[in-house]
Amino acid sequence: MNGVHLIAMPSELATLQIVCIKYISDAHKLSEPVMEFLSHSRAAQVAYQDLLRLHLEEAAAVLVGSVEERHRNGRTYLYDRFRIGSQMKSRYLGEATPELRHRLANVAELKADAQGRAKTMARLARLLRAEGFIRTDRETGSMLLAFARAGVFRLGGTIVGTAAFRLYQGELGVRFHSDELAQTGDIDFASFERLSVALGDRVEESPGNILQALKFDPVPGLYDRQVWKWRQSQGEAMVEFLTPAFGEERVKPLPALGVSAQALNYLNFLIAEPIPALALYRSGVLVQIPRPERFAIHKLIIADRRDGPHQAKARKDRSQAAFLVSVLSQDRPDDLIDAYTQALSSGPRWRARIEESLKLMPHTAEILHSLS
Repeated sequence: MNGVHLIAMPSELATLQIVCIKYISDAHKLSEPVMEFLSHSRAAQVAYQDLLRLHLEEAAAVLVGSVEERHRNGRTYLYDRFRIGSQMKSRYLGEATPELRHRLANVAELKADAQGRAKTMARLARLLRAEGFIRTDRETGSMLLAFARAGVFRLGGTIVGTAAFRLYQGELGVRFHSDELAQTGDIDFASFERLSVALGDRVEESPGNILQALKFDPVPGLYDRQVWKWRQSQGEAMVEFLTPAFGEERVKPLPALGVSAQALNYLNFLIAEPIPALALYRSGVLVQIPRPERFAIHKLIIADRRDGPHQAKARKDRSQAAFLVSVLSQDRPDDLIDAYTQALSSGPRWRARIEESLKLMPHTAEILHSLS
């Protein structure tokens, strides 16, 4: 019989909760793999949230001039407007959330506390490493840091794929026990084409130049020769840029990021309302990732799109979806069911792809149906 088993820990390890989720097949169902995940200690979860808050404050502290508001399609965007010589410049800060407004209103205090904030950030990063958070390797970390400094994430760039999945360790407070789930040599970035055009701002250095400096070679498209992916010169790692498609999947420009991107259907669902996250490199790198509930449902959709030589990726998609659904059904069931319901209501093709994946995932299907 399928079930969720909570294993009690000895008192000296009470800060960790081991949750073992077993998917057991019966004569009429395909099985899902056995999965285990650990919750990080309360101290580690608090440290991560504190470090994330400090990085967001650090990002706001770079304000040079005055805050300017721009309104588009019912949304308000904030800019740093300042003068360089005889010219006025605008630098995009982010969508006008109450949290961002509060940080900008206290920018003088944030600037004054820069040195103390840097020391605290370094201490919290050390604590997270000691607590077993997955560290970002030097090559990936240096790339993310360069992208962050250039403004890739500030201007809408969102890490997707397994590279984003790894970063849910902080957002959800979980440890990844399976190497297959949390390791990858590739990293994908996505952004909305319309947002990239509308922002009226650009990265300070193009990702293409950064990647070439890090010994990545451009890989021109087979037919149109447009570049939207790069391959590591002395390795197998790939970096790709993606954008949502609404029909034809072709290469489109992302002006704010200074790159071209391969358009993919269903990607709009994934990268809507992204959240900030930290890659654990040095004192942390502030990046942007999809909401975990959207990531989980999107994996159910794209797993059904993969066939032939891509079956291994489809299995990984389903494993990551099952993992997140299991965690979110306990910790954030409302968020999970909202994302699931939204995807199902997006059209018959969306529903068909989700249903086909869930046929191979009886326990995950049971969880989602019980929440509906």
